[in-house]
Amino acid sequence: MRSRPVLSALVLVLGVLFAPGVGVLGGATEAGAATKISHATATSMFRSSGITWSSSGGCSDRNNPTCTSFEQLNLATAQGAQTLKGASGCALNITGGTEAGHAAGTYSHWNGYKLDFSKYTCLGGYIKNTFTYIGLRGDGAPQWRSGAGNVYADEGSHWDVTFYNCGGC
Repeated sequence: MRSRPVLSALVLVLGVLFAPGVGVLGGATEAGAATKISHATATSMFRSSGITWSSSGGCSDRNNPTCTSFEQLNLATAQGAQTLKGASGCALNITGGTEAGHAAGTYSHWNGYKLDFSKYTCLGGYIKNTFTYIGLRGDGAPQWRSGAGNVYADEGSHWDVTFYNCGGC
């Protein structure tokens, strides 16, 4: 039965979205804290949206900086990637998630707010033509802000995206 994997993914996503204490649109609890999801939930969400991911180490261990992990990713961040995929129509490949080895901070990879994406012409064109250029980040990376407030930084070899929300999911 071909529809079974799609139905399973939908049930999983709906189960996460409508779990007690989860805000449907923002992925946050009533107290405002980010809702965290597991690596398995994130990969299911990404797979169902046609988003790929890769790891230089071929692994998903959150404590290994050569892995790409989604453990403790914010639900709104995963939804933001899905929104970006749907709105841009571009291929998305995630190269960095919540694994160790990224810069620290409140809105960091480790805390579930950021994803790194491979640089593709389609994605770069969409970001630069759709979002507002807001200047250089402290490290010199040019940045664009979406209408929802998420920030896209061109780090040269990849896009570093901070998802403050799901981007209008």
